[in-house]
Amino acid sequence: MQTIPSYLCDEWVTGAEPFETLLDPSTEEPLARASTVGLPVGPALEHARRVGGPALRRLSFQERGALLEAVSRALHGAREELIELAVRNGGNTRGDAKFDIDGATATLSAYAALGKQLGDKRWLLDGEPTEVAGARLQGWHVLAPRHGVAVHIGAFNFPTWGWAEKAACAWLAGVPVLTKPAPSTALVTWRSVELALQAGVLPAGTLSLLSGAPGELLDHVQWQDTIAFTGSSATGERIKSHPRVLASGARVNVEADSLNAAVLLPDAPPNVVDAFVRDVTRDITQKAGQKCTAIRRVLVPRALLEQVRERLCEALADVTVGDPSQDAVRMGPLTTALQRERFQAGVRELRTQTRVVFGEPAAQVQAAAPDKGFFVSPMLLEAAGALSAPRVHELEVFGPVATLLPYESVEEAAEAVRAGRGGLVSSLYGDDRQQLAALIEALSPWLGRLVVVDSKIADKSLAPGTVLPTLLHGGPGRAGGGEELGGLRGLRLYQQRTALQGNGGLLGKLVAVGS
Repeated sequence: MQTIPSYLCDEWVTGAEPFETLLDPSTEEPLARASTVGLPVGPALEHARRVGGPALRRLSFQERGALLEAVSRALHGAREELIELAVRNGGNTRGDAKFDIDGATATLSAYAALGKQLGDKRWLLDGEPTEVAGARLQGWHVLAPRHGVAVHIGAFNFPTWGWAEKAACAWLAGVPVLTKPAPSTALVTWRSVELALQAGVLPAGTLSLLSGAPGELLDHVQWQDTIAFTGSSATGERIKSHPRVLASGARVNVEADSLNAAVLLPDAPPNVVDAFVRDVTRDITQKAGQKCTAIRRVLVPRALLEQVRERLCEALADVTVGDPSQDAVRMGPLTTALQRERFQAGVRELRTQTRVVFGEPAAQVQAAAPDKGFFVSPMLLEAAGALSAPRVHELEVFGPVATLLPYESVEEAAEAVRAGRGGLVSSLYGDDRQQLAALIEALSPWLGRLVVVDSKIADKSLAPGTVLPTLLHGGPGRAGGGEELGGLRGLRLYQQRTALQGNGGLLGKLVAVGS
């Protein structure tokens, strides 16, 4: 069985017993093992600060962008290998694996293009100069890279995209990266990191990998470091409250749970209803529903409830669950036995306030091995009203399930979305401009991103669950309060904004040296 190494201090190193075993979620066969016991985590972070940070800061944005483009090409060149690995290690269908891997290469390329656009600068201006007193005394705001490490703690569901999109922002900002993937899918992350290193373009100390449990990782952070975490809100709170994190003042960004909603407006024309059904079905089944951006709450006008319910049930009935390596299969298993247990327990709790209109927790599957694999059925639940089932607005069941919520008025729909206490993304489907404007005003403070689908773009709109490098990813409240990506905004997490005050003419010349 393969042992997954870590990459620390520019060397591949292996942890000691006990090891964690990675399983094929379709067959439950052991694939690999990983451990971080006894690894030099503290020295690795210091090596990144002393060696990797200065190396990146010496480069211009254009030169950093060239590194990103080379890493993107390296991952794309091994696309088929990574797809095959994601099918085995993550239980992904080929389509799901492509979604992860292509998302990684596209985001790296997008930030590479941004680096080329920024050119020979090494840090940025933030806005125009401000007169402080008269024409000569001015203030200039600059953004410079922090002199620490970007500590990236990833989730199991996007083992390639997850680390690559965070690294793209950190590297372009001029900050070295240590990435720690979730152990269950660390085999995919290890191979993609290995490919990035084999590209031969990353300066020493700029990329480290900790394969397995975090161990003492947070015990070694310093105040110039930045921690970016994706995962559960409970783990996010533990990171924020870690004694060393609190004592050091290290910057923390959390992207956590989210009960994302899709709202169909009463006037929605046929092609908008088609888009609504298509997007909800995709989000229930893509990655077996294990996406932080998946639609969990499906808000439908009561007059359209029967029609939408019937269409969603028909669409879900066409989804074949089983061995993700088979072309006919459209949904694979959940990633681990624990994820399946949590899914089944969560569905049982939701069913105390809802009814099942499609599916059951025990799935009929085209399995690769009899009675093996962490398979479940896609499920559609339904509540009596938009606000009649409080647990639907409180509990995120991380798997292929969503709940139909019939509403009586647009105001009630808005109240139901807000009941989720903050989210990553929600979506509106319809043409009524007055209702759309009212919902945008009512919902924007509760969401990191709001997708509007009208009849003019319904046929070509992107799924709400697709994270784009040019738009912010993150959200308030239960979503963690963090922000990532968003073009240049993604660099802000790794930069320090400083106000320079003095002789405007002199400051302009000094700032021009770096910007």
